[in-house]
Parts: sequence; C-alpha cells; structure tokens
Amino acid sequence: MPLSKFQNFKILLASQSPRRKFLIGELGFPFETISNRDVEEVFPPNLKREEIALFLAELKANAYKDLLIDNNTIIITADTIVWLENEILHKPKDKADAVNILKKLSGKMHEVITGVSICSKQKNNTFCSITKVYFENLKDEEIEHYLENYKPYDKAGAYGVQEWIGYIGVKKIEGSFFNVMGLPIQKVYKVLEKMVNEIQNV
Repeated sequence: MPLSKFQNFKILLASQSPRRKFLIGELGFPFETISNRDVEEVFPPNLKREEIALFLAELKANAYKDLLIDNNTIIITADTIVWLENEILHKPKDKADAVNILKKLSGKMHEVITGVSICSKQKNNTFCSITKVYFENLKDEEIEHYLENYKPYDKAGAYGVQEWIGYIGVKKIEGSFFNVMGLPIQKVYKVLEKMVNEIQNV
C-alpha cells in the first residue's frame, strides 16, 4: 500500500489554518494539528517575493524544533503571502482595509507564494510554490457582497480562491490551485514521501 510507509511516523501540522488542515487530511495518512506558538512574523526589509515566504516558514519551523524528539517525528510549517507589483499584501486589518486590498487586486495579476518547511530530527526541507492569479475587474457591489458574507479577514490578500470571489473573479491561474488555498499539497506530498523513504533507509 502506498500510504503504509507513513503509518510509523508522527506527522505534525503546525498551523491552525482550516484550509491547510483540510488539504493535509485529504492525503489520507494520520497526522496531528498542533497549536500555534507565539512567533512574531517579522522579516528583514530587504527580502522580496519568495524570500519572505521561505524566511517565515523557517522562522515558524525553528519554534517547534524541541518537538523533534526522535527520527520518526516530522513537523510541517507554512506561510503564504500575496505579492502584487513589488508589494506584499497582508491579511486585512478590518473591512476598509479588505476593500482596499481587493480593489488593488481587481483587474490585475498577482502572485500567491507559499513557503513550506518540512523538518525531521535529521533534515530540514524548505521550499516554495508560486502561483499567478489573474483577477477580473471587480465591481464595488461584488466586493461588498463577498466581504459581508464571507469575512475573509484571516486570509492574505483578503480572499479565498475556493469561495464566491474565486468563482466570479478569478479568470485564470498559472500554477497550483491548492497553493492559492494555502498549501502546494502535491509538492508537500512528494517531499514528505522522499523524507520518509530516506529515514526508513538509514
């Protein structure tokens, strides 16, 4: 069985994101979600695009290193940013900020970049995935409807591609759709599989 190799491993997802939890769960092997630790998500001002996502994923990973007590424990951390015209778009502070962010995204292409760290006692694999997302021009009433009904204040870029705004606003995606949800799950699976195989063959 292809998933039997994972049964002897304790795989920990260090994230409270329901999207990441769902995607890892769909892989079909046992894992646990562990609570967020108090990590200040601050990065050096000289970093750009994927450098930011990679730095933040590793920053989170370092906060959980004490849990790597044996060779069969693996921890996954991730951070997703939205990059538009040489600027990072954070999670919105409030509704007015969310309106402003969505108006910036309207009619343009932006990049969703997720940095992922998959750590064992022996090895740290950090990588990123970049997806280009093209938005239609969004009407004010569409933005208002979305924010009123979906309240995406926990999402970088103030939107979830799997929600209403994705159905009516996203005209094209280049790259991993699941990366836009918060985790490039196909790449995560491949790296996990390789790491498990390497540990078992030591």
